[in-house]
Amino acid sequence: MRSYLKPRTRLALTGVALLTGIGLLAGCTGSSDDGDDVVNQGTTTEENAETGETVTIGFSGPAADHGWLGAINSGALAAAESYPDVDLKVAEGTNDVNAQIAAVETFINDGVDAIVLLPSDGAALTEVAIQAMEAGIPVINVDREFSSPFAARTTVLGDNYGMGVSAGTYICAQLGDTPDAIVAEIAGIDALPLTQDRSQGFSDALEDCGLEVGPRVAADFTVQGGEAVTSQLLSANPKIDAIWNHDDDQGIGVLAAINAAGRDEFFMVGGAGSRNAMEAIEADDSVLKATVIYPSTQAADGIALARLIAQSKTQSDLITPSVPNRIVLDAPVVTKDNVAEFIDLAFAS
Repeated sequence: MRSYLKPRTRLALTGVALLTGIGLLAGCTGSSDDGDDVVNQGTTTEENAETGETVTIGFSGPAADHGWLGAINSGALAAAESYPDVDLKVAEGTNDVNAQIAAVETFINDGVDAIVLLPSDGAALTEVAIQAMEAGIPVINVDREFSSPFAARTTVLGDNYGMGVSAGTYICAQLGDTPDAIVAEIAGIDALPLTQDRSQGFSDALEDCGLEVGPRVAADFTVQGGEAVTSQLLSANPKIDAIWNHDDDQGIGVLAAINAAGRDEFFMVGGAGSRNAMEAIEADDSVLKATVIYPSTQAADGIALARLIAQSKTQSDLITPSVPNRIVLDAPVVTKDNVAEFIDLAFAS
């Protein structure tokens, strides 16, 4: 059985690594002139960000069939354009596993310096990623994990479990004095591990404050699916105190169903961090009071890491002279009080 830390402890340990736009610093160890061992911070952040030897990076991701994936792709392009020493080769986005495998094989044959890969299916792309690694090409795995640790030099992930923890902790803070509160959940696709992780984190966080998940439905990350299952949820439950909707893209349909039903006795928390959700939070004119970030900057971070790895550099302020092999991004809660800090990074649904 899976083991978890207590939610608030787990949340405190969530990694934070938004790299895009942050200065990068090569760190190493060395010796002083008098023979004493010292830590040498290497070059300054500014020096490390200076143009270096040009590196060619291949990028492949799924088809941008909804807002979050569109932001993933545009973020990767923008990150590459921000570096004068990066030559980006982009494969056409596709949900066809064989087409994506062929794209990675082309990158290998072209001898690129690094590959950033958000696989349409992590397990299915594992073998070709291993081939790239064995060819001496570092692979940066984004969002959907490969099934082998040998398939990637570095993995950049959003924190699905942490999203659930953040949503549940926020709801606990609002309903902590209401032990009989009815907390509903509108999940994504139940068959996906990411949905299962989000739901587990949510359940664990609620349990930590004496609440539990009540009525629960699963949509399909689409506007139509969100509207359909929310209509069913509201019809079956005349009283609800709070709702967590896993995904702001499907949240457009969720809010449509809520408005059609004329329900406003509860508050809602969203997920992923779309711009339209943040604008609604900022306006404070609906039941949507918060959303939990699932960073759409992951591929942009992957490009930044690929550049560092190909140029034998490391992250800013790290002493260890190499990029970490696993980076889990934070899952903060966005409310009216802090929305200005996040809205410029939000994606359009």
